Amino acid sequence: MSFSRDTAVTASGDHYQAGIAPGWDILGNANGGYLMALGARAMAAASRPHPVSLTAHFLSPGKVGPVTIHPHVLKAGRNFNTLRATMKSGDKTLLEFLGAFTEVATVDGVVRVDAEPPALPDPDDCVRVRPDPAGFPPPMMGRVDMRLHPEDARVFSGQPSGQPLVRGWIRLTDGEPIDAFGLMLVADAFPPTVFNADLPVNWVPTLEMTTQVRGIPAPGWLRCKFSTRFMTGGVLEEDGEIWDSSGRLVALSRQLALMPRG
Repeated sequence: MSFSRDTAVTASGDHYQAGIAPGWDILGNANGGYLMALGARAMAAASRPHPVSLTAHFLSPGKVGPVTIHPHVLKAGRNFNTLRATMKSGDKTLLEFLGAFTEVATVDGVVRVDAEPPALPDPDDCVRVRPDPAGFPPPMMGRVDMRLHPEDARVFSGQPSGQPLVRGWIRLTDGEPIDAFGLMLVADAFPPTVFNADLPVNWVPTLEMTTQVRGIPAPGWLRCKFSTRFMTGGVLEEDGEIWDSSGRLVALSRQLALMPRG
């Protein structure tokens, strides 16, 4: 099954129907970026075609099965629409969304990027992450082709780098191009940065996540960097940069998560 098919939505009256597909999970709970892609598709169908910024608050884990997404347009502007939406499984609320949507290709303006794509060895010289039957790395690693920087992949051998940093390449395993909705998945697909910080490798529940789409990626590998600077008050932030094969910045993300326990 393709990512686009596994995140498809169908209009049904004043809401949209979708299904959480198997294989996009971490220990039985659907990946947060995958859930954001589902929500974004319904919100785009109700307004404009691409998410520019989408914020999600995670209220309950998503399990395989049907869900409904209820979007509501708060403002329809000249270039951007602002929407909120709720994702439900039966009577249980899974996520609450707030986002801005537009046609990304029509947005023009000054371009200034005071950063460069992260330095990485070629994908063949990086470490391929494959799912483990024991659950870590999780099943969804079978749906993406992820290659980690050798220094950052040491977490899987029990020798974390000591730096809350994860860098690597990613693409979908079936060669499907990554679109604006796929960027939602990519922003939450990599191992938590905290796993490289000499802290317990344990569940890192996401409280809130925002992903900004700055462009539709060119075909090919995406080059990614995720880092954490502040671990205080029982929570941590994870900041992400996603660059396409042409060296263009296509997405930014920030995630707020609980510190792992153990």
